[in-house]
Amino acid sequence: MLPAKLVQNIISVPVNVARCACLRYNSGVIWDIFGHDSAVAFLKEHTKPEKLRHAYLITGPQGVGRRSLALAFIKALSCPNPVEPGVPCGTCTVCRQIDAQNFSDLAVIVPESGHKDIRIEQMRELQRTMILAPYQAPYRVALILNFQNVTAGAANALLKLLEEPPSKAILILTADSQENLLPTISSRCEVLRLRPLPIKAAQNWLAENKGLPTLDAKLLAHVSSGRLGTALHLFEKPEVLEFRSQVLEDIKDLFSANIRERFAYVESQMKRKGKTRDVFFEILSIWMTFWRDVMILATGADTPLVNIDQEQFARKVAKAIDQKSMYAMLPLLEESLAQLDLYVNPRLLMENILLAWPRI
Repeated sequence: MLPAKLVQNIISVPVNVARCACLRYNSGVIWDIFGHDSAVAFLKEHTKPEKLRHAYLITGPQGVGRRSLALAFIKALSCPNPVEPGVPCGTCTVCRQIDAQNFSDLAVIVPESGHKDIRIEQMRELQRTMILAPYQAPYRVALILNFQNVTAGAANALLKLLEEPPSKAILILTADSQENLLPTISSRCEVLRLRPLPIKAAQNWLAENKGLPTLDAKLLAHVSSGRLGTALHLFEKPEVLEFRSQVLEDIKDLFSANIRERFAYVESQMKRKGKTRDVFFEILSIWMTFWRDVMILATGADTPLVNIDQEQFARKVAKAIDQKSMYAMLPLLEESLAQLDLYVNPRLLMENILLAWPRI
């Protein structure tokens, strides 16, 4: 059996230890952010001019609510009719435009079409616009999403803006991790770290706020690992859940398939709608969650499963294969995801994985 401590390091998922309740005020208005009470309270305090910083960095895994929190903060800074200080009305034209990311004093920066990274040209254009006076709101705000996807040149260009910020400009960055950014950038920002909710808290929220049956809410809470943004995406796009279910069913066949059949599987997936690289990225991500569950079950680690609907089969796999093969799969999948992002031939990548895939 693999050492439990080693496996725990590989499969651990951050847990939000903060209390899990919506942040309400006497007015009854809600920032509409669930489970990140301390972050909401902190940013509400920072809507006061004497507390406001010129730059904020919100980190956490995808789907945890980084963008939602940032937009709520921007509304609190910009709403012309706040219910109380730091509490936007949520219904005025300004609030609705910010929700739609279509507000005159808000610039939302993401990679341009055809590019995977934020480029230096975008940062230079941002430098030119941020020095302008706000048009409607008290501040001009730039929201730079997924800042971990930025070129070195763009990062250095932003650093100049952080070092000499305009007086009426606020920069808000989101990223998966502070450690993935240049220390010179993160050190100039007020950092907030968001973590997934406990599974049970996410399940209860989905049941109470979306009216989901208990079993459906439980599945979404586990599949999303407590990230409400991801859970809501799955809730609103059932075809994504259907794709996940099909990939997990295909896994069962792959364990008994010969090499020819495995390569035929790769060929069939290349015919799916959408870019082959994107399809394979989604498949690899689902495979990783399955092998993570297998390792949890094999070691008895006290960590929630992701694919609770496949627990019985995952237990069978955990008992049937040797620990060397089991331990090799997660690093192989992680490396393959990284190589896929570097434009390695996706077909050869998938076939290489299936050559190493254990047989039962």
